[in-house]
Amino acid sequence: MVESLRLLRGWMGPVLLGLVAGGAVVAWAGADALWGLVGFALLALLVRRFLSFEPKAARASTPAPPADPLAGLPPLARLLLERLPLPVMLLDGNVRVLLTNGDMQMALGPALERKHLSAVLRNPAVLDAVETALITGEAGNVPFSIAGLVERHYEAYTARIDEGLVALVLHDITAIRRSEQMRADFVANASHELRTPLAAVSGFIDTLRGHARDDEAARDRFLGIMAAEAARMRRLIDDLLSLTRIELNEHVPPLGRVELESVVRQAAAALAPLAAQDGITVSIESAALPEILGDHDELVQLFQNLIHNAIKYGRSGGQVAVTLGREDGPNANVFAAVKDDGEGIPREALPRLTERFYRVDVKRSRERGGTGLGLAIVKHILSRHQGRLSIDSKVGEGSTFTVFLPTLAAPDVEEILQKPPESHPVTEVL
Repeated sequence: MVESLRLLRGWMGPVLLGLVAGGAVVAWAGADALWGLVGFALLALLVRRFLSFEPKAARASTPAPPADPLAGLPPLARLLLERLPLPVMLLDGNVRVLLTNGDMQMALGPALERKHLSAVLRNPAVLDAVETALITGEAGNVPFSIAGLVERHYEAYTARIDEGLVALVLHDITAIRRSEQMRADFVANASHELRTPLAAVSGFIDTLRGHARDDEAARDRFLGIMAAEAARMRRLIDDLLSLTRIELNEHVPPLGRVELESVVRQAAAALAPLAAQDGITVSIESAALPEILGDHDELVQLFQNLIHNAIKYGRSGGQVAVTLGREDGPNANVFAAVKDDGEGIPREALPRLTERFYRVDVKRSRERGGTGLGLAIVKHILSRHQGRLSIDSKVGEGSTFTVFLPTLAAPDVEEILQKPPESHPVTEVL
């Protein structure tokens, strides 16, 4: 009722004004003039409604823009997709890229939007899985690989999340594939390394039991070879056990105080008799260095392996120089560089030096008692100590292996040493 009164009140003003204006026209020009004005007003309204003097292009109705498939995606959802630690991509019904997050751009490259999926990911199996998700709504899971300097392995998950909208999520399984390959290589290489000395020992035992039983010279020579092969197997088993122990504790940070110079001098002293056999001099040049957090025995083993390699592959009568120092900066790393004057290492072999059982010169390594595990042990010890290894070598000019280890400020050291060690579950993988 109140609303009706308001509407009536709103119309009263124009109606009264119209009556007054109409009365004035009738009094001045008569009733015919009034009806003429009313007709003229109606005609003007019709022309304005159905005709126009504007160009047709201006009067043509603009077609409505196509609906944006991502219009209903709230900002929070976009932020969530961007922060996900997985490569994520949204595709439209024409299999064109609508949205990617940072991880997807790192995997496939930048500027992916509005491109067809086949232009950014050339894998028929993944394209078929996306088409299937669009047509049938069936989710897919497709493994594939991307070639490059380092081959990457992924699993592609596809799912339709709306009409004409498909999500593509990649799961990086490169580490899993590498672990599987390393396990297979490890079993094959370890069995091969053990099979060779075992075959030699078994053969000499059969010979000594047979026609060489009474040959004293042959017996002494064969026994010497058997002793060398048995020692080689013992070193191999010791290195395998050491590597397994280091890997099991690799995730547990060391908490001991270590002086790097004393560690290097202890390692060099243990190898002095071996260096003397080849007339090699081991020199150590050091500066004042802060203490570091580390496992003393593991670091001694690390530098024993590096200095031993320098002695094995250095020039007879030459020199192995160990230089200790610190990088520039208040919290910079300390370093220890082990340099030999041997034949050097080819550039193409440098990336593989820390692989298990990899040798540049297999024959010389076995003759000098190498197991092919020394640098692999170095790599895992450095991983536990949050350090890194740099290798610089030129054929004919020798090699330099540099170890970088982090230092901590004194308050940080005290805080870490006073903190009780955390318990970590250990899973042994064979």
